[in-house]
Amino acid sequence: MGLLFEEIDTQPSALGEISLRRRRIPALGDRDIYEVKLGEEFLMSSMFVDAEIALADLGLAAVDGKDLAVVVGGLGLGYTAEAALKNDRVAELLVVDALNTVIQWHEQEKVPLGKILKDDPRCRFVHASFFDLALAPERGFDPDQPGREFDAILLDIDHSPRALLNDSNASFYNAESLGTMACQLRPGGVFAMWSNEPPDDEFLEILEGVFVEVEARVVSFFNPFQNCESSNTVYVARRAALKP
Repeated sequence: MGLLFEEIDTQPSALGEISLRRRRIPALGDRDIYEVKLGEEFLMSSMFVDAEIALADLGLAAVDGKDLAVVVGGLGLGYTAEAALKNDRVAELLVVDALNTVIQWHEQEKVPLGKILKDDPRCRFVHASFFDLALAPERGFDPDQPGREFDAILLDIDHSPRALLNDSNASFYNAESLGTMACQLRPGGVFAMWSNEPPDDEFLEILEGVFVEVEARVVSFFNPFQNCESSNTVYVARRAALKP
């Protein structure tokens, strides 16, 4: 281990070996950069979190009311969850992740936001497949209250509706599955999703067949490795409200 690089933890998982690393790049400033890899594939870096934060900010901005109950699908390094907790309208946050190792990194404070998330009484970690729970509304996301509804569901797992971490996830990105998940939203509730790719017209059309208000917001940020602007996409979709 050198001063500029440390592998903090490596564990096997159902999807392959997952590792947490910390590095410093002097040319980019004197700060730690945390990275998560699945096998040889980079899942997340603390260098690029603008869109993960925007996922919470844009998704919750579209939700009316207060005392919000929110689900985050995909824990990662915790930036979406932290951004949600910064919203004082959020009363409860469930963070669902299929990789128990990632949850343990936060509980053991091996990542910078671990202490913030585990010490916030509004936040609970749920070790489960988001996609399995999304398609089982009678069970639902909350193991303590089966079948309950939420004000917002914020999803950041796959790289895009087409670039998947697991091929089995493909069955989620269609009108039938999204409609099943939407049953776990309260009337007027919001589904928001991060994507590494530009807006996908075909996926927007699928969303429009399920939700009443749909938009794709491009989130731009500076990429120091390429010395240019990069961008991600946040999809925001609202479930129909009950008629008076």
